[in-house]
Amino acid sequence: MIAVTGKRRIVWAPTLAPPDHVLTLLALALSVVGLLLVWSATRMEGDYSLLVRQAVAVGGGLVLMWLLSRVDLRVLRAYVPLAYVLALLSLAGVLSPLGVRVNGAHSWIVLAPGVQFQPSEFAKVALALAFAVPLGELRDGQRRPGFGGVLLALVLAAVPIGLIALQPDLGTMLVFAAMVAGALLVSGAPKRWLLVLVVGAVGAGVAAWKLGLVQPYQLERLLVLANPASDPGGVGYNAAQARIAIGSGGLYGKGLFNGEQTAGHFVPEQHTDFIFTVAGEELGFAGAAAIVLAVGVLLWRGLAIARHSDSPYGTVLAGGLVSWIAFQTFLNVGMTVGLMPIVGVPLPFVSYGGSATVAGLLAIGLLQAVHRTKAMQP
Repeated sequence: MIAVTGKRRIVWAPTLAPPDHVLTLLALALSVVGLLLVWSATRMEGDYSLLVRQAVAVGGGLVLMWLLSRVDLRVLRAYVPLAYVLALLSLAGVLSPLGVRVNGAHSWIVLAPGVQFQPSEFAKVALALAFAVPLGELRDGQRRPGFGGVLLALVLAAVPIGLIALQPDLGTMLVFAAMVAGALLVSGAPKRWLLVLVVGAVGAGVAAWKLGLVQPYQLERLLVLANPASDPGGVGYNAAQARIAIGSGGLYGKGLFNGEQTAGHFVPEQHTDFIFTVAGEELGFAGAAAIVLAVGVLLWRGLAIARHSDSPYGTVLAGGLVSWIAFQTFLNVGMTVGLMPIVGVPLPFVSYGGSATVAGLLAIGLLQAVHRTKAMQP
């Protein structure tokens, strides 16, 4: 079946390659595990509204993932400028009276009482689509992006990163930087550009510190990472309690819904950024490792899609999406076990959060679109 909208032709499943069922099943399995862990983390409060909201986000995200996976990648490319502009407007919107501050960052827009969303999560999707254009659409005779293409990609990434720096949201800035680095790597751009990116990131960090954009609590978290025992009752409380919860689970855990640390809410934000502590305590090392393994296999499937794509644009897009999920997972798990500073990023597909959940499933839909369009060259 072919649906026609104006001058744009949307090609649906009967003419597309079969989807990657492993990728879909892994995203679904991680989302279901996330629902169970969110339920366990919030059940003692007797309020099931968070569980219901997360279930709605998962259901809506799966529908959007399915729809996106059935659209020809070449059609999606036509809407990239619109997606990018909307992302910038929404990021600017959080700095307006519409935005609200949560946990030290001005990162949310309130649409109605009890209804809010985090634009930076959807901006990840838009950014992956946008910087894949100059890096993945090569001129005749080109085998890799040239100076102009790389420079344009960096400019496209710098604008949303700058808006996020004003919130400030250090974790999301790091994820964006990882996405850009991953896209540059898979695009075949000269390695010196990665060095330029690293130097630029360091320079931006120093500038943010000098301009006062780095908040005192963020510097304190870095100091706690260097010396975890320095302030276990203050700034280091979250990290200390996270390690206690994970360590108490042992090899096989205490059983789902039986975590004492989880039930006592000793770990703050345990249904969102620290959901991995619930897995560590209740499912043990085996269950937590299974979650990491599932994400690893999902990333492997994403890399395979990038490698086998017939379109350079599809390769770069898939590379950026995989870098996003990989680095964000590393940040989240790393901060719960004391390897990374606490920067407030959710565990993809598992943590509570409607914006993050839907955005993550949209990323899977885009990976499927790249996979399914790869055999449809004109």
